[in-house]
Amino acid sequence: MSGKIRQYFSDRKDDVRDFSGGSGVVGKFILAVVVVYFLVALVLGMIWSGEPDVFSVRDHTRKTADEMQREPVTGFATIVTTIRVAETLLDKSGGYISNDIAPPGLWLDNMPNWEYGVLVQLRDFSRAMRKDISRSQSQSAEDPDLIIAEPQFHFDSGSWAIPSTEAEYRRGIEALHSYLDRLSHPDQPSAQFFARADNLANWLADLETRLGSLSRTLGESVGKASVSDSVSNIDPDDPLSEDVTGEEVKTPWTKIDDVFYEARGSAWALLHIFRAIEVDFRKVLSDKNALSSAKQIIIELEGTQGDMWSPVILNGSGYGVLANHSLTMAAYLSRASAAISDMRDLLTRG
Repeated sequence: MSGKIRQYFSDRKDDVRDFSGGSGVVGKFILAVVVVYFLVALVLGMIWSGEPDVFSVRDHTRKTADEMQREPVTGFATIVTTIRVAETLLDKSGGYISNDIAPPGLWLDNMPNWEYGVLVQLRDFSRAMRKDISRSQSQSAEDPDLIIAEPQFHFDSGSWAIPSTEAEYRRGIEALHSYLDRLSHPDQPSAQFFARADNLANWLADLETRLGSLSRTLGESVGKASVSDSVSNIDPDDPLSEDVTGEEVKTPWTKIDDVFYEARGSAWALLHIFRAIEVDFRKVLSDKNALSSAKQIIIELEGTQGDMWSPVILNGSGYGVLANHSLTMAAYLSRASAAISDMRDLLTRG
């Protein structure tokens, strides 16, 4: 047996030598370059997989206002934060990875899903600003900069070149900078930001469906019966008959980490947006007694950004020995969604 093992490794050694061109210097150099490249790519991949830190919205708003020598008018914090979120998407460690075509970005899986979660919230909120927040009524003209910014963030997230995703998103960021400059102009601001209850409530309604979908998908990590199948199999003429459960719906184990990091990216973006909303919509939130709901949403979203001590996303059963990171994330998002529902209800009351 030991002889066979030695022979096996001897054969593999010969294979490597043949692949590298025998004992030639060129072959050994090529092999060394390939090995070094993959080692560097491995280290870079580990670094690039690190998520950006949470930043202080108030500190960043004050710093930006000082640099621009402008007063932080209503809407300033929200626009500045939206810009910072979009810039972080492109300028974080490793840059924008979702459209990479070479290692190590090509190998990474978690970070592209994190980026997609951030991007979805950026798209939804830029649409809300264009459609509602920058307009006084339904017959008002749309802001010219937001007309540019909103569709730019809807550009294909995986385009590598001609044009690249980064170039299109930066054009959207430039439009937001222009909108911010006009909004905070001290003499004649030509941009508007209406911090009204109805504008905020419209965005919250869309956000509820987003978080509801994420919570449901996260919860399916342990498998659940299909509600639609269960309802379709019920006999309405015999209410005492035994309920028939539907087919089990479960997130494939290969997609568990994808869903988790998409949710984590969405929560990261929403945490900063809600902190900015707490600043710019403070008066309407206080008038509608919705400030406590906003605080609750922020607290729950902060919980989603806790440090990850496990090197992999665990998928233990609901009451099993191992942790289930998906269910933990779903719990935070569900409570945030409930607080959003309460907040929207308060904002829509007279």
